[in-house]
Amino acid sequence: MAELEVEVRDNPERSRYEALVGNDVAGFAAYRDSAGTRVFTHTQVDDDYEGHGIGSTLARAALDDVRAKGLLIVPRCPFIAAWLQRHPGYQDLVRP
Repeated sequence: MAELEVEVRDNPERSRYEALVGNDVAGFAAYRDSAGTRVFTHTQVDDDYEGHGIGSTLARAALDDVRAKGLLIVPRCPFIAAWLQRHPGYQDLVRP
């Protein structure tokens, strides 16, 4: 299976990180901000892109961006919460 080139960017107007493959939004991680905390509420990957690591690429890029912005997170989204369990190096971002 060919590796897809994925670009992840924050789309603050839609309160979500978007995973782009070419011009297609292959997936997104929705959030809402509250007092220095980014609350992740829902992550979705388009069926056409399932199984290509889009969700993991999206989660890593979103959390790296959160870290760079000096924010904490609340992982209300089951996908982000499960990803965090597999990547303990990001646990410091979770609001206690």
